[in-house]
Amino acid sequence: MFSRRTAWNLAKNRYTEALDDHRRAGRELLDLTASNPTTIGLTYREDELLQSLTQRSALTYEPSAQGLLSARESIAGYYTEKGSHLSPDDLILTTSTSEAYSYVFRLLCDPGDAVLIPAPSYPLFDFLGDLNDVELVPYELVYDHGWQIDFESLRTVMARAQSNRTPCRAVLVVHPNNPTGSYVKSQEARELNAVCSANEMAIIADEVFLDYRLVEHVPLTFSKNTDALTFTLSGLSKISAVPQMKVAWVATTGPEPLKKEALSRLAVIADTYLSMSAPAQLAVPAMLAERHNIQPQLRQQIRANLDVLDSQLATQNLCHRLAVEGGWYAILRAPVLGSDEELAIALLRNTCVLLHPGHFYNFSGNGYLVASLITPTKELADGLRRILQFIGGR
Repeated sequence: MFSRRTAWNLAKNRYTEALDDHRRAGRELLDLTASNPTTIGLTYREDELLQSLTQRSALTYEPSAQGLLSARESIAGYYTEKGSHLSPDDLILTTSTSEAYSYVFRLLCDPGDAVLIPAPSYPLFDFLGDLNDVELVPYELVYDHGWQIDFESLRTVMARAQSNRTPCRAVLVVHPNNPTGSYVKSQEARELNAVCSANEMAIIADEVFLDYRLVEHVPLTFSKNTDALTFTLSGLSKISAVPQMKVAWVATTGPEPLKKEALSRLAVIADTYLSMSAPAQLAVPAMLAERHNIQPQLRQQIRANLDVLDSQLATQNLCHRLAVEGGWYAILRAPVLGSDEELAIALLRNTCVLLHPGHFYNFSGNGYLVASLITPTKELADGLRRILQFIGGR
């Protein structure tokens, strides 16, 4: 009765079962995996945001395939500040980056075609690939005093897919990566352009965490990329920390003939769904302006949490933190005495601290734990102290 694309194994894994048991028992829980910015104590400009959602013009239905011009002009202005000369006509509004991925996957791929994705990276991609009948082929990010794209791995998996008569349609980059916090470097972007141009492939760049840099240099934005057909995805979920408002977009750049054809086809896809509500579109200027209030708060919390991590890690030599350049997450490297899942469960049961095991993000080995840097700082400090005491006493 049901499609093969939704034939997922929905059984709970051991980690989820352990967390459910912990909560049912009513035990204390220090959650160091916070991902919802609306629950961590940020101060929003509540009156301005709520008023922006009550505009009378929202009562008139004026459908626009790419989204209301006023919203797209505001987003184009955001990119102008980054030195990117996007036109509002280069933008398509969506209700989420997940929907944006679906639009781009549908645009580029026939059923069974491949998109190359980084590993480690965000686990949602598996479901998006299944739902859009796209085969996701991982290429490796390697760590050597920082994360970098392994182009040998990328070319190897691309050649393997093509030898199996699976066309590769795009390379996906997360910039900065979730959870490694690594940006794509300029020389890597040039090599990506060369690979994609030579093989008639596009670049899909997820930039939702772009603004949260922890390095001195300003990272590139793929919205400026014109050497290969490029789709830059972002949204207000992270830029202004309002995930509940469901505002995202796709920016299309590249060689003019390819860009023009891509935008024409994307407009038909968007016109088929017309997914974003009028109140949300009309509120985009106010919600985008909220970043000037929210981002300093988040940056301060992220940096404070990194200081806490580094000061506690400096007191021992069993665990260390991997380099992070941006985003909301830190990766802890722990002694390998079993699987990451076993370690995360042991920490939960023995210390009441919740961390994500590395295998959630498709790390190639064990010994990785992922912590959120937007966790309230006191909770992070208490949790880390317990973690280090437990690991040190094993």
